[in-house]
Amino acid sequence: MRFLTFLFVFFVCSLPCRTVAQDFCRLAFWNVENLFDTQDDSTRNDDDFTPAGKNNWTAKRYKTKQQNLCKTIIAMGSTSQNASRLEMPIAIGLAEVENDKVLRDLCNGTPLRKFKYKYIHYDSPDKRGIDNALLYRSDVFKPFLSKNICTSDSSRDFYTRDILLVEGTTGKGDTIILLVNHFPSKRNIENEQHRIAIAQQLRHIMDTLLDAHPSAAIIAMGDFNAAPDEKEMRSILLKKSGCRFVNLMANKKGSGSYKYQGEWSFIDQIIVSENVTRKEGCRLQLKSEEGEVFNADFLLVDDERYLGKKTNRTYLGPRYNGGYSDHLPVYVDLYRAK
Repeated sequence: MRFLTFLFVFFVCSLPCRTVAQDFCRLAFWNVENLFDTQDDSTRNDDDFTPAGKNNWTAKRYKTKQQNLCKTIIAMGSTSQNASRLEMPIAIGLAEVENDKVLRDLCNGTPLRKFKYKYIHYDSPDKRGIDNALLYRSDVFKPFLSKNICTSDSSRDFYTRDILLVEGTTGKGDTIILLVNHFPSKRNIENEQHRIAIAQQLRHIMDTLLDAHPSAAIIAMGDFNAAPDEKEMRSILLKKSGCRFVNLMANKKGSGSYKYQGEWSFIDQIIVSENVTRKEGCRLQLKSEEGEVFNADFLLVDDERYLGKKTNRTYLGPRYNGGYSDHLPVYVDLYRAK
């Protein structure tokens, strides 16, 4: 398997890659499942991911994880109609990353370095020590503003992941504004209240950005820990003043991006400003009215309990599985209208 992975990466890295991919923009999101380094960090509460921790998270396993992530991102670039040329995503939102080191290792210590990926990351107060981040191709996407937006409530001792905001332009001057999210899980009623509050906060941010940048493509992506038709997701989109935003996973046909107790769902979603769905207001337009799920065969394994397929995870409970993630990546393609 390791040899086949090497052959795959060698092959796709030998394909020519667009260095000025301005007329085509692939934007992706992926919850990469516990991307921790191996250091015992006293600032985080999850020390299971160390060599001495219960997950026995060794340097070898960490390296395998990095190689698996690299392989997947490169494979996402080989799904375009022109199979002889890579269309690498110009930006990839990531969830469940620990720190700058894991991103630096991914961008510089794997074949991703060929594609000039850089990263943006801020520490958030999440108690597990996991954050959101953005990888971007520095040759075709130029960030001019980035910040983390707090969604925690210290008065209630509630700490979670910040929203990552990145504003940037393509080489032809088209503005893309990205909001990377990882909503709290559905553990209790109190969490539900926080989740709805964060959804409303996100919608307010999106409205403010669209008012300030009416010709920009505004895209909120993330692991929302809820299906598109659930209350917290509806609260993002349903407003009396008009929608102005479209959830590309709301009518998506297919299995989903995440499987729980035998059921697939789209908890990983991409929401876009309505101006990219019509040929006015924004020069970047949707290539398809639906978001896409990247479900390459190597990201899936047979589900012996519930039948069908399930994600090829890094861990199955406490048992090391050596896979990729418990989520599938999702992405959207934009093209530059003539």
